[in-house]
Amino acid sequence: MTSIGTTLSFVWLTMAICSLAQPADDQSPPVLDTSGQPLETGVEYYILPGITDIAGGLTLVNRNGIRCPFYVGQEPLASAEPNGTSVIFTPYTSGETIIRESRDLSVQFQALTICIQSTAWRVGEEDPETGRRFIVTAGDKSYFRIDNNGGVYNFSWCPTESCPTCDRPRCGSAGILIEDDKRLLALDGPAFPFVFTRA
Repeated sequence: MTSIGTTLSFVWLTMAICSLAQPADDQSPPVLDTSGQPLETGVEYYILPGITDIAGGLTLVNRNGIRCPFYVGQEPLASAEPNGTSVIFTPYTSGETIIRESRDLSVQFQALTICIQSTAWRVGEEDPETGRRFIVTAGDKSYFRIDNNGGVYNFSWCPTESCPTCDRPRCGSAGILIEDDKRLLALDGPAFPFVFTRA
């Protein structure tokens, strides 16, 4: 009888440990593209505005005449490439093949630049006038999140999976900061809506 009790206790303990090891939100809903299909890791997508007639898709932007690093921003509507530059999303959790809402992921443009640097997104410097933080490329990548906002999506930065021991980070939603007629992606302002189209 004690052998059965010991075995059942061991099985229960193993199940409890395994359930703690699983992320609490491993079944978060998938992020959907404009055709209703889940976003997949390793597949190229364009990030387009969820509001039409504002600007084009996200791309690499030369902010101030200095070529490197490039900033993340929007193509002008009159651009020859209104969809912007395609990206690949990579979940922080290895082995994941579907991009899920509100989970840590990296974003990388699929482009070569003269900078010979990574085109992965990261949180950059703070704008001295507005206090907002730019999203730039090059250097160590940052992990972002895609949050559902009623059929459109917002990007945010609030690393939890990628940095569980970090002190409370200064989380922020990504919106558009206009500077010298350039539309740059920046944290700490109103969130901007986006949709995703397979390239």
